Amino acid sequence: MSTTHVQPTPTSPLTGVALLRAMADKWWLLLRGIAAIAFGILAFVWPVITLLTLTLLWGAFAVADGVFALWGAVAGPSGHMGSRLWLVIVGIAGVLAGLLAFAWPGVTALVLLLFIAIWAVIIGVMQIWGAIQLRKEIEGEWLLILSGLLSVAFGVLLLVRPGLGALTVVWMIGWYAILEGGLLIALALRLKKHRHPA
Repeated sequence: MSTTHVQPTPTSPLTGVALLRAMADKWWLLLRGIAAIAFGILAFVWPVITLLTLTLLWGAFAVADGVFALWGAVAGPSGHMGSRLWLVIVGIAGVLAGLLAFAWPGVTALVLLLFIAIWAVIIGVMQIWGAIQLRKEIEGEWLLILSGLLSVAFGVLLLVRPGLGALTVVWMIGWYAILEGGLLIALALRLKKHRHPA
């Protein structure tokens, strides 16, 4: 009596495992967290920051965050692009938003808030999507979900309260960046056990 071996399909959990190992093996997730915390600290130590400076600082942060996310997508093994699509979207959104801020440094406060709010919502939704994809392969997926929910909540708050004072907005951005960065660093440290053996 012969037995047939079932080959893994393209939608196999191996796809998630490949992405998970790529996340654990690379420093990009940790670097995203460090960049976010650095930006948040700058917002607190420089509370009287001008709109132009805030725009340029946020643009640099968004570009750095986007580049690190794209790096994470590229670092994954070939043939598993579907599981890395959320990273690609996060990366492209960050880079485009940052470049737009540099190309339009004289942006008004309201437009800048809309940039940041929309960017935060997109990033949050994509992180939640990524966490759902990895829920069977990672124990700390709640950290990525919490990070995504934080981003979405922050973005929605900016959209529904665009008339907040400048200092309040700077502090909100600072707290958001520090909390987001802390969650990403915690996730990066949690994923260390999934690294390939040396």
